[in-house]
Amino acid sequence: MAIQDHSEPIGTVILHHVTNSDVLWPLSLFGFDISITKHVIMLWIAGAVVLTAFLLGSRRYRRERDPLPTGFSNMLEMVVEFVHKSIVTPNVGAAHAARWSPLMLTFFTLIFTANILGMIPIFDLIPGGGGGTATGNVNVTAALAIITFLAIIVAGTLEHGFIGHWRNLVPPGIPWPVLFILIPIEILGMFVRPFALTMRLAANMTAGHIAMLAILAPIFLLGSPWVGLGSVPLNVGIFFLEIIVALVQAYVFTLLSAVFIGAAIHPEH
Repeated sequence: MAIQDHSEPIGTVILHHVTNSDVLWPLSLFGFDISITKHVIMLWIAGAVVLTAFLLGSRRYRRERDPLPTGFSNMLEMVVEFVHKSIVTPNVGAAHAARWSPLMLTFFTLIFTANILGMIPIFDLIPGGGGGTATGNVNVTAALAIITFLAIIVAGTLEHGFIGHWRNLVPPGIPWPVLFILIPIEILGMFVRPFALTMRLAANMTAGHIAMLAILAPIFLLGSPWVGLGSVPLNVGIFFLEIIVALVQAYVFTLLSAVFIGAAIHPEH
């Protein structure tokens, strides 16, 4: 009976931690709900951290004509070079890398920062319920995916023209009867890509929190602190695994965005 009595509160705690339904400050603009929630605040904090990091890291570059990066500037340069040379250039092409590297770098640093901030327990003290991982919110990941969706259209239009971009959705030389099947598939694929970006990032960041909460739940379900002898060490291991996941998910989102943009620029590939 003890397990049955406590299962509903534990389930409520898990659901409340991974959702973002509580509104701190209700706002609306032209009929759209733009209320401030905890995840909105966490996204602001992540953006402020990224902006501050780049302002501090690039301070020497702005002051000196030929700076030699050291310390934090050197680490920041490694991140920029990694995104530019390992993600953007191979997928978008060297001729277009300079144009799309800033967007990809923003994706990588913002997502990784938001993922890491969501693992710091102190942010759970912010009122409004839900976890502190903004990238675990589908609304956030959908907004990032929509930016990628628009970037794909812009990239294809800049390279091939507006008509040429949409014409490239269908490979040349296809028999016209096949177009009745191929065109709907290509149109569907346009929306499947951002949907996959949205759900992959949100699901992976949410799953880690659910796993950690579920492992700690038996302590309260069974009402015995001895269960913590196994739950707590296991959660420590999952915590370090979450750090790897935070980095991998930022990399995957950025990589796939670069691949999709590159496909619009080089449809022949």
